[in-house]
Amino acid sequence: MMKNFIEELKWRGMLAQIMPGAEELLQKEMVTAYLGTDPTADSLHIGHLCGIMMLRHLQHCGHKPIILVGGATGMIGDPSGKSQERNLLDAETLYHNQECIKAQVSKFLDFNSNEPNAAEMVNNYDWMKDFTFLEFARTVGKHITVNYMMAKDSVQQRLNGTARDGLSFTEFTYQLLQGYDFLHLYQTKNCKMQLGGNDQWGNMTTGTELIRRTLGNDNEAYALTCPLITKADGKKFGKTESGNIWLDPARTSPYKFYQFWLNVSDDDAERYIKIFTSLDKPTIDALIAEHQQDPGRRVLQKRLAEEVTILVHGQENLNTAIEASSILFGKSTKEGLEKLDEQTFLDVFEGVETFTLPKDQLGQPAIELLTRDDVKVFPSKGEMRKMVQGGGVSINKEKLTDQNRPLTSDDLIGGKYLLAQKGKKNYYLITVK
Repeated sequence: MMKNFIEELKWRGMLAQIMPGAEELLQKEMVTAYLGTDPTADSLHIGHLCGIMMLRHLQHCGHKPIILVGGATGMIGDPSGKSQERNLLDAETLYHNQECIKAQVSKFLDFNSNEPNAAEMVNNYDWMKDFTFLEFARTVGKHITVNYMMAKDSVQQRLNGTARDGLSFTEFTYQLLQGYDFLHLYQTKNCKMQLGGNDQWGNMTTGTELIRRTLGNDNEAYALTCPLITKADGKKFGKTESGNIWLDPARTSPYKFYQFWLNVSDDDAERYIKIFTSLDKPTIDALIAEHQQDPGRRVLQKRLAEEVTILVHGQENLNTAIEASSILFGKSTKEGLEKLDEQTFLDVFEGVETFTLPKDQLGQPAIELLTRDDVKVFPSKGEMRKMVQGGGVSINKEKLTDQNRPLTSDDLIGGKYLLAQKGKKNYYLITVK
């Protein structure tokens, strides 16, 4: 017996809309389903993860996932949920982005299996690049009326909204192009279902309509969407003050990625652990119950952060992220600091007060260097002496017992940083140049 994909989505809170007949089809046979993503960047961000997890659950339930990279549609832009037309990309950039995205998605889906439900990646540029306008008008355009296209919410919002430039013809045809993707995959890959976010419902149903109008009403084609994920306060999920949380470690370090999940609210953790992990229902129910007994231990957040970070960045990067997370509150050492790569080190101490010290000043006593006008860790030498005598000063996580100890290049972390600590929570980062 195959695991029931729809039941899996329902208990995880991952099902928004589903066309009649889709559930019956999924129970009757192995279904090939696809999800599209635009290659507008060389990395996915966590806003894409719900869709990718849908494909992961689909494959785990015995069905075949296809991820479609919109090389052609990415050159046009989609009006759904957007107030402005997006920038168009050249073919070389799109291909590069596609390869980067496949490497990331490979952590979630099995592309190399010998089973019939091995994942596939396709690019709609491959079948659209030689499609002439006349062919498109004849093959696709004659089947879908302008009235049908105009009725879509995404089109209405752009026409009646406040967008300065209105809706271009290029974007107006987007739903036909996306609809043709479904028709092409239906005919070449026996793909009978499209998955996507709830904002894509209009474009997806155009695809099912195009299949029926082109090939006949007895052809089975269905759409299924997941809800758009928000935070408990209604704000957009995945955005921080510094922007998106990316899957690429060069854009968002594994430490920052881990911290994002670790710091979600209790309500969000309870929802997200169902959506963004593959943990089963008994395990999640037990974690929720344990968390509710003592929310202060943040059991849910810790497990959520661990599971998602392992999935995206691997065990080793998770270990580094956990070690880095303990530095601000735990008993780390200079060796522990030295183990961190520079970006993680800077991420850990993001937001602490920073100073710059000329390199030729090294070699002086700590009390001289930490009370300078340009490195004001202490307002006076008297205060520093008192704190050193009370054991409240550390350099690079090692207690300073003598305020006259010289600080030299041997003390530098990564050859350029000194970390001063006053009391338990006050850190100062000194960059030596």
